[in-house]
Amino acid sequence: MKEIKLKKGKEESLGRFHPWVFSGAIAVAPADGIEEGEVVRVVGHDGRVLGLGDWQIGSIAVRMLHFGPVDVDVDESFFQGRLEDAYSLRRSLGLIRADNDSYRLVHGEGDFLPGLVIDVYGDTAVMQAHSVAMHYRRVMFSEILTRLPDLGIRNVYYKSETTLPYKARLDPQNDYLKGAFATDVALENGLKFRVDWLKGQKTGFFLDQRDNRSLLEKYSCGRSVLNMFCYTGGFSVYAMRGGARRVVSVDSSAKAIALTDSNMQLNFPGDSRHESVAEDAFKYLDSMKDGEFDLIVLDPPAFAKHRSAIPNALRGYQKLNAAAMRKIAPGGVIFTFSCSQAISARDLRLAVFSAAASTGRKVRILHQMTQPADHPVSIYHPEGEYLKGLILAID
Repeated sequence: MKEIKLKKGKEESLGRFHPWVFSGAIAVAPADGIEEGEVVRVVGHDGRVLGLGDWQIGSIAVRMLHFGPVDVDVDESFFQGRLEDAYSLRRSLGLIRADNDSYRLVHGEGDFLPGLVIDVYGDTAVMQAHSVAMHYRRVMFSEILTRLPDLGIRNVYYKSETTLPYKARLDPQNDYLKGAFATDVALENGLKFRVDWLKGQKTGFFLDQRDNRSLLEKYSCGRSVLNMFCYTGGFSVYAMRGGARRVVSVDSSAKAIALTDSNMQLNFPGDSRHESVAEDAFKYLDSMKDGEFDLIVLDPPAFAKHRSAIPNALRGYQKLNAAAMRKIAPGGVIFTFSCSQAISARDLRLAVFSAAASTGRKVRILHQMTQPADHPVSIYHPEGEYLKGLILAID
């Protein structure tokens, strides 16, 4: 096994179990080089063994798999154990039920499998690799997933064309590693959703909003609900079940609107309370009547994918929230989110504060939201907390 040595003082983050080693922290690497995806031993400047991890070219040079001075065999049984632990956690959380067959099985660093995401929809697992090493292990993972009896996985779809580092020149192909297409209908808390893992965003559905959708359901009774950036219409479907008197779903993508309409028909066929609109969110907010809605959901795509984009992103969040605050009826409620990893919870609150101040409305925070328990955040890796949200009361 090849070995890399860190600069003096750069061992501290590994001592705190942070799972990334940055390229700038490395003092010595093997003269004959390291193949991307290769497991390396990481040692301190004094030769002390710190652990094992996956090597990759780029800013994050090593993603740690194991900490400590004793080597372990990073083999199929090692990864099977990690998958079994991840499944046991989801089962203990009560996520796997007759009325809920959709959940995230692996959330990268949060499940000690950095660079890997696996979402489960019924008997289909959708796998995404974010590192070269996890890409190379894709067939092995598909074998394990279909072998573990409790999981009940028959089909494994690999979808990493847009998630792998482009410099690796891997030319990944999205395709089934096991099984084939069976059904795209999944259950979430008793509601049916079509999941487009073939062409949709991410793995086809945003499982990270499950708990927040349930919370919205409780606020929806008798309200007129506007769901901006609706994508699959998840919040809209929950609002309908919650007893909303009117629900309008808005997205600039006609494909997203078609998916929303399909999900609405699955759950509330022919229900006249729902309307879908393919239009730019800001244009829709500008054109709608004041007080037309008393519950607004703002769940935009990531405004900042890198730290350099933070200032522009914060202006975008401020503009969006101010537009909603100006239009919402007195006594209304706004669910507002940021899914940008680069935007902190403090950043979002600051943007919302600025929006509120610009409108002069009285605004109170009722809840602070984040991602659900099947998207766990390692206490040593705060970067894993990417979803932030606020529920606001607007007087």
